[in-house]
This record gives sequence, structure tokens and C-alpha cells, in this order.
Amino acid sequence: MNTDLSMAASLDALSPQYDPWDPIRSLSAYGRHKLTSVEMSVTNLCNMRCEHCAVGDSLVFREPAKIPLELMLRRLDEVEHLETISITGGEPSYSEQTVREYIVPILQYARSRGIRSQLNSNVTLDYGRYALIAPYLDVMHISFNYTSADDFHQVGFAKSGHDIPRAAAVRMYERMMENARRLSEEGVLVSAESMINFRTHRKMKEIHRLIAEMGCVRHEVHPMYPSAFARDLPVISKAEMMAAVHDLLDARENSIWMLFGTLPFFRCSEDETERALIARLAAEPNVTVRNDPDGRNRLNVNMFTGEVFVTDFSEVPAFGNIHSERLDDVFGRWLSHPLFRSVDCHCAAAACCGPNLLVKDMYYRDVDFNSRQAIL
Repeated sequence: MNTDLSMAASLDALSPQYDPWDPIRSLSAYGRHKLTSVEMSVTNLCNMRCEHCAVGDSLVFREPAKIPLELMLRRLDEVEHLETISITGGEPSYSEQTVREYIVPILQYARSRGIRSQLNSNVTLDYGRYALIAPYLDVMHISFNYTSADDFHQVGFAKSGHDIPRAAAVRMYERMMENARRLSEEGVLVSAESMINFRTHRKMKEIHRLIAEMGCVRHEVHPMYPSAFARDLPVISKAEMMAAVHDLLDARENSIWMLFGTLPFFRCSEDETERALIARLAAEPNVTVRNDPDGRNRLNVNMFTGEVFVTDFSEVPAFGNIHSERLDDVFGRWLSHPLFRSVDCHCAAAACCGPNLLVKDMYYRDVDFNSRQAIL
């Protein structure tokens, strides 16, 4: 038997009951946040220019050499409690050389160590790129915020700086949908992420229907916040966010795992409508609310400079560099930083780690969550 397939079969299946990216697991296990997840940004190249892209400011047309793969693998080896890795970009599969020389070896390393893996991709390229990756990958995470090829054309190339022919966008859209289906058939958990924003908040039901048609096992949903590349996009209200979530829950396909994240609603809120939404999410079958891993159990490594960040899109400066430091040591220093302490909140009763940095800055800048209690 193929050893990679054998190792995959021996691991617990990813499910609403088992989501190793959620920092609540390590917090509960160790009594404090531990570094259990490492994300690697392997490219700044991309064949799209989405208006909502979190890292759009860093996208380029040519990029420098990457750090040695051996250094990255050595630093991963040193992480004592490592459970998951994520690979992101840009579009990680843009260069076949990057796929063969970096992505596949990193995924093979993860599989050999029993570590779960995720790749963030738009899956719009030739399927051969993804066929190289599929035998070693647990989660293919795609962005899907469209109701049609025309939506894809408008949103996916909004920042391209020049006209993209509609026919070319339609081909990419159809290839994306077909690739997602094929990956699902190969046994990869395809997770389609949708942003609740000014374009999508009234279209979530139709977006969900198309995600189901692609064969995705999971639909991941996050509000979009005005940060980095997307800082100038219109902002919807919390009431509109709540309405979008309720509409989606009303219409969703119950067999699909719905994963919500970075919601600005909490059990400790004095707003009864917010608490009612959180209660509904907790009661719905195959629905989970993931606590944000960034800065809680995850660090991001820039594969060109070796710099280490608490997220891949925050404006928080680098906290260290893998050329000179172990990742556990960088994470330990972050845990004592005032920014971390500002969001260091844990409510066992609600299985909640509080807001992330973006949510706190936008809605709760002067709120001390450690002085609040869940209203159950």
C-alpha cells in the first residue's frame, strides 16, 4: 500500500467534531495557547487580482528566490506540538516548479509526520498541477464568492489594471468548478470559502447551491473586514451580516459541513439578537464556529525572507525570522506582547477565544472581554 495513503487512512477524519485548526483544542489540552499550526506563504504570483484579496498588496509579476526548503523543514521539525500546516500565496500552484520543489515535499513531510495539511488555491489552472498535490493533501481551500461566470469575471479581476476578456474568465470559472469536482472525487476535502460582504450578503443561498454542485464537503463563511488590500471596499452592517447567516442556514444543504469564522458576535453580548444567532449556530447539525487560529495557535512564515508573522495579512510587523530563531520561541515572545494580551480571552462555557485583532479593532476597541461572561 502507498505509505502516504496508509498514513492518511490512519488519521482521524476531519469533521465538525475534529477540526485541528481550531485553537480551542490546544488551549483546552494544554491550558494555554500553543503553536500547533504553521502557515507558509510560498509565492507572491497569482493569475487573478480579486478585489477582496487579503494579500493583494504583495502580489508581483516576478519574484526572488525562496529560502532553502531544508531550513523550513528543520524549523517545522522543531515545533513540539505541530498538528497542521497551511500553504498559501498568491496562487501556490502558479509555478509548476514551486509545486514540485516546495509544495509537494512540504506536504509529503506533513503526511509522514501525521500532520494535517491545507492548500489555499483558486484551482483555475490545469488539473495536472493539482494531481501532483492531491495524493498528499487533506484540505483544498478555495475562494468562492460568485453566482455566475460574470460575477467571477467582475470580482476576480477587479484589480488587474487592464481588461480581461470575458471568454477567458468563463473558461477559468468552468475549469475551477471542474477541478473542484475532480479533487472531491479523489478524496480531497474541498472547502469553499465565501466572504460575507457588500456583493454577497444577499446572494449567500445561491453561492451555497453552486458550492454544493461542485461537490465541496465544506462551506466556510467569514465576514469581510476592511483591511490591507481590501481596506477601501464598502462595509456592511452587523445586522446585514446576521441576516446573511440566517438566510444561509435557512437554505443550506444539511449534509455539507458549514464552518463559520471571525464572526463579530459572542455569547457575552448584551444584544439578544446576536446571542440568538450564536445559539442557532450551536444547535444546527454539521455547523461549527471556528476560533481564529492566527496569533492563537498559528504563525505565518514568508518563504522569501524567512520572516514570521502572526497572520499572513495583518499590518502587525514580523516577530522574528526562521534564519535565526525557532518558531516555538517566536510564538512564546508573541504571547507576552501587548497586542496578544488585548485579545487573550477564553470562555470555556462558550468554547470561545474571543475576537481576533481585526474584529477587536473594528468593533470592540475599548472592550475588555476578560471582564465579560457568557449569557447562556
